[in-house]
Amino acid sequence: MNLGLDGKVIFVAGASRGIGLGIVETCLAEGAKLAIAARGAEALEATRARLADQYGKDRLLAISGDMRDSKVIEDAVARAEAELGPIFGAVANVGISPSGLGIDIDDATWDAGFAQNLDSAFRLARSVLKRMMERGEGSLVAISSIAGLGALGSPLVYGTAKAAMNHMVKELARVAGPKNVRVNAIAPGNIIFPGGSWEANSTGPRADTWAKWVRREVPLNRYGKPEEIGAAAAFLMSPAASFITGAIIPVDGGQTR
Repeated sequence: MNLGLDGKVIFVAGASRGIGLGIVETCLAEGAKLAIAARGAEALEATRARLADQYGKDRLLAISGDMRDSKVIEDAVARAEAELGPIFGAVANVGISPSGLGIDIDDATWDAGFAQNLDSAFRLARSVLKRMMERGEGSLVAISSIAGLGALGSPLVYGTAKAAMNHMVKELARVAGPKNVRVNAIAPGNIIFPGGSWEANSTGPRADTWAKWVRREVPLNRYGKPEEIGAAAAFLMSPAASFITGAIIPVDGGQTR
């Protein structure tokens, strides 16, 4: 693809593995410069070093810290702009928080789920959008989930927080649109990657059951891959998607009915 991202600065939270890493690698292949952020400093640095060998160290900046914390986020965004240049695209990809199924959820678990899946996205949006709106260009992509599009029997905290994220994206799109800044979300389906929950399902004792479930529920009859989310995110951030804002786009192999 040639999406017009060559030389653009993109900030990705939750970038050291899985969907975040898939987005980073796609954007690097498109010629962008990447500020990658995650909580685990060691894993993040290993990711930066590997990608720097392939794409050049001058195109990567790694910033470790808790991307739910407003000051950490603000400092990271300011550093990215100081060292790489104005942020053109940003990805809010902090998510998942342990919680069981059903209603037996204590306050701490509920609050932690919203902090992880919703608050982190708003705080990054608040930081980057004000800069983009001042400059009159830019794009934010939030990583939601198909669990936020309908009641799928997923953990209540997770699905509810992602549904709230989808609404937030639509509201932010209305706020930022007059300044030529776009805000969209991707709702991934079942994305498989090393260390992820779907890898555990596909290789665990109930692997055959999960394989049958995928064949029944997903028209494309397979799991998705991080690079497939990466391609969608790179497109949405790019000038090629210049008339798309306020959209919640499922990337789920047709699972969403």
